[in-house]
Parts: sequence; C-alpha cells; structure tokens
Amino acid sequence: MYKKLVTIVSLTTSLALVGCSGLIPTAYRIDIPQGNLLTQKKVDEIKVGMNRRQVQRILGSPLLIDTFTQNRWDYFYSVTNKKGTRIEHHITIVFSDDLVTEIIEN
Repeated sequence: MYKKLVTIVSLTTSLALVGCSGLIPTAYRIDIPQGNLLTQKKVDEIKVGMNRRQVQRILGSPLLIDTFTQNRWDYFYSVTNKKGTRIEHHITIVFSDDLVTEIIEN
C-alpha cells in the first residue's frame, strides 16, 4: 500500500512539474557582437575621395586586409541576439592611390 502511495505521489508531482515547465525561467543569454560595429550613420560618413586615415578614424581598423590586394579593406559586423537571430553587415572599401574609390555594401 505504501509503495502505491509513493508511486502515485511521485507521478502526480512529475506531471505537475512538466505541466508548469513553461513557467520556469530559462538561462539568461546575452547578445554576442563580433567585428566592427557598423551603423548606417558611420557607413554614410564614408565618401569617395577620403584617405585611409579618415576611413580608419570613422570605422576603426578593418577586420580583414587582403595580403595580395592591399587596396581593399573589409569590415564585418555580426551580432547574435538572445533569441538566436543573427544579424550581419559587411562593407568593402576599395582604395586607389590611398583614396577611397568604391564602397561596396553587401
């Protein structure tokens, strides 16, 4: 009799906890940013004809400078928010004679 009572109580408790599982808070997750923060305001400040130093002052050091084509700087920004959604921004700045000739937003 005692074993049946213990079994019934433990099953009832288990079912009650499973039913309330939506009420139990999950672990706290933070946003995870990577790369250079690229806001549209910063990108709009970059103009054709600017030199490398001016671009670096606005956007920071590029994430990638290609060894074989030194005239191209790549900036990448990625953030994964708490819900797991990933947002990415990528721009490429092309230089000729140390002046911006092309801005490519991907």
